[in-house]
Amino acid sequence: MTKEWIYKKRRPEDTERRAKLSAACALSPLFAQLLLDRGITTPEEASNFFDPQLQDLHDPFLMKDMEAAVRRLSCAMDNDERVLVYGDYDVDGTAAVSLIYSFLGELGVDVGLYIPDRYREGYGISELGVRFAAENDYTLVIALDCGIKAYEQIELACSLGVDFIICDHHFADEEIPRAVAVLDPKRNDCTYPCKYLSGTGVGFKLLQALSLRRGYPMHKLLQHLDLVALSIAADLVEVRGENRILATHGLRCLNETPSPGIKALKQVAGLGERTIEMQDIIFRLGPRINAAGRMMNGSIAVELFTSPDDATAELYAQIINQSNIKRQGVDRQMTSEASKMSMAHLEQGDRMSLVLYNPQWHKGLLGVVASRLVDMFYRPVVVLTETNGIVSGSARSIPGFDIYEVVSDCASLLESFGGHTQAVGLTLKQENVEAFRQRFEEVVAHRITLKQKHPVIEIDALLCGEELSPSFFKKMMTFEPFGPMNPAPVFALKGVLPDATAKLFGRGNEHLKFMVSLGGDCPSFMALAYQQAKHLKLVQGERFAIVFTVENNHYFSPPVIQFNVKDIVQEA
Repeated sequence: MTKEWIYKKRRPEDTERRAKLSAACALSPLFAQLLLDRGITTPEEASNFFDPQLQDLHDPFLMKDMEAAVRRLSCAMDNDERVLVYGDYDVDGTAAVSLIYSFLGELGVDVGLYIPDRYREGYGISELGVRFAAENDYTLVIALDCGIKAYEQIELACSLGVDFIICDHHFADEEIPRAVAVLDPKRNDCTYPCKYLSGTGVGFKLLQALSLRRGYPMHKLLQHLDLVALSIAADLVEVRGENRILATHGLRCLNETPSPGIKALKQVAGLGERTIEMQDIIFRLGPRINAAGRMMNGSIAVELFTSPDDATAELYAQIINQSNIKRQGVDRQMTSEASKMSMAHLEQGDRMSLVLYNPQWHKGLLGVVASRLVDMFYRPVVVLTETNGIVSGSARSIPGFDIYEVVSDCASLLESFGGHTQAVGLTLKQENVEAFRQRFEEVVAHRITLKQKHPVIEIDALLCGEELSPSFFKKMMTFEPFGPMNPAPVFALKGVLPDATAKLFGRGNEHLKFMVSLGGDCPSFMALAYQQAKHLKLVQGERFAIVFTVENNHYFSPPVIQFNVKDIVQEA
C-alpha cells in the first residue's frame, strides 16, 4: 500500500521558541524542534529529558488507594500471612509477578505465584484463581496487570475471606471492584501524575511505597528495574516522564547487571553480549516471553526471570525458545489463512474494518495475527476463535484510531472486554459473531476520518548530506530510549545513489539491504528496509529518496550507525 509522505507542520510561534531553546541548551534548531515536539520547552525540562534521574520519581502515595495497599500488605507481613502474587500471562504480567514475587521473597514473606491458564481461565482474575487462593490459605492476593473489571471475582474472594490488592493499568469504569485497594492511574478518581505506567510499573510503585514506609534500602528494589524496562518496551506504554526514568535506568540495569534469566534469554535470542535497546525487547525478547503464555503457561517466564543461577536460567530459556519456534510456525499458517479471508471480505465491498472468525485458530496468537493484518490492510481488525463454547478475540487498530471506544459501542453484543486505545481483548457468544461484525463495521465507518483511512509517514525533517556527521548521530542517540510519545525521529533523504550491491535477506528474501550514499565527501551508511524486497531493482538502478530512522548496530564493536528505512521512492 502506497504511503503518503507528510512533513510535520510547525506552528508560527515555534520559530521564536525554537531559537530560544536552541540558544539556551546549545542545540541545533533541529534538535530544539524535536524537543518542542515532545512538549519540552525549557532548559530545565530538556536537562531532565536528556539525564533522567531516579530522584525525580513521583511519590507513590500520590496514587489513589496506595495508603490502603501498603497498610494491608504490611499487616500481612507482620502477621506471617501467606501472600499470592497473581498476574497476566504476557510480558507485562509475568514481569510484574516476577518483580513482586522476588522482592517479597527476599524479605522473607511466605509468597506464592499464580499465572492463569490462557485457555482454561482466560484473561484476568479467574474464579479458579480465587478458589486456589482460598484453598491454599492465601489470605492476601496481589493482582498485577489485571483486575480492574473483576467485579464478580472480587465478590467471590470477599465471601471466601481472601483480600485483594489490584495493580492494573487498563481503562477503568466508573465502578471499581470492591478490593482492599485498587491501584490504577487510569481510575477517574486517581490524580497520579503518570497515567501510563505499565502493569509492572504499578507493581513497582507499590514496592516503592512499601520500602519508604518500612525503611527498606531502595537499592534492593532498584536492582529489579530490568523487569520494569521489559514491561515498558513490550507493552508499548508511553516513554516520557516517569516512564522515561524507569526505562532509562531499567535498560542500564538490564545491560550492566542482568539477572541470570535475562542473560540466558539474550543468548537464545541471538543477542549475545551486545547492548540491548528498546527495539530488541520489542522484536527479540518480548515475543519469546509471550510465546510461553501463548503456547504453554506464562509461569515458565516467571521461572526464567526468577532463576537463581545460570544453569537453571539456561534450561528455562531453551524451553521458552522452543515454544517460540513452534509459535512462529502456527503464526505463519494463521496469518496466511487470515490474509486470504481478509481479501475475500474486501472483495465483497468497501469495508472500513475486518472481523475474522475461525473456531480452529490458536487463541494465543490472535493478537499477533491481528497486528499483522493491520499492517497488511491498514484497517482496524478483530480476529476471533472459539474455546470451550466461548468466542474470544483480539482487536488491533491503525495509528491514531481509538479501538477501545469502538468496542465499547458494541458492548451490548459482548460478554466482556478490556484493553487500550490500540489493543482490546473481548469475548462474546457464537450466535452474536455476525451481529458484532456488522455493528463493529458501522461504528468504525462512522468514527474513522478521511486522514485515518490512508497510511502516512510523518517526517520530522529533510536532511542534507552535510548534516550526516558523527556529532549529529551522537546527539540523536541521547533521545533514546524511544517509544510511544518519544518516537525515533523520522528523516527524509533525497538524491541517494543507486547501489548495485543491494541484496535481499530473510527467511523468504522479504527484506532489503543496501548502502546509502550521496557521493562526494559524504559518508555511506548501511540501510535495512524490512518487508520492502519489491524495491530491489529501484535501489540498484537509479537515484531514489528514502524515509528512515537512525539506530545503532551493536553487532559491531564499536557500534555503527545504520538506517532503518521505512519507505523508498523513485527520485522525482
